[in-house]
Amino acid sequence: MKASVAFLIALGAGVVGAAATAQPISSGEQLARQWCASCHLLPDQQVTHSVPQGPPSFRDIARTKTGKQIYTFLLSPHGAMPPLSLSRTEIDELIAYIESSR
Repeated sequence: MKASVAFLIALGAGVVGAAATAQPISSGEQLARQWCASCHLLPDQQVTHSVPQGPPSFRDIARTKTGKQIYTFLLSPHGAMPPLSLSRTEIDELIAYIESSR
């Protein structure tokens, strides 16, 4: 009986954990579509034309940068990108979305 209760509690914690993880990813996806999709290729988009040089796709960013590197980059001004006014929470959500494409 105790093992069954412990299993159900652990199962419930896993569901809550999965939901808690999904929320930042979903919010990050909304931010990406709002602020980033006009220049960056998002994970669910297909390439419709060849771009010889331009901003990296989110998959490339996820493969080559750590969350901390992305966070630092988004906090500092950077030339080619438009100025973003993202909160630290929004940056965390955007990073969760980027990292989900690994």
